[in-house]
Amino acid sequence: MEVNDALVHNLANLARLQFNDQEKEIIKKDLQRMIHFVDKLNEINTEGVEPLLHMTDALNVLREDEVKGSITREEALKNAPDSDGTFFKVPKVIKKQE
Repeated sequence: MEVNDALVHNLANLARLQFNDQEKEIIKKDLQRMIHFVDKLNEINTEGVEPLLHMTDALNVLREDEVKGSITREEALKNAPDSDGTFFKVPKVIKKQE
């Protein structure tokens, strides 16, 4: 794959970026190095190598999902700045369009 000014311009446009001429040259060189690196990786024989899905063999290190009690409605509303006894009252933030 050839990295040219048109490619850099197109990528910059898609990413909504702007580069001066000096920055474009640096980016062209960086992109060419990345492509060269990927080409080198493609030369490696990976026959019989299973894909690595996780960095460790540890399985499900998270805690179990357990149903536990919760606080009561009164406790939840205790520190509310405003409530009607059942729900929190908040200022209106959506206005009707007319």
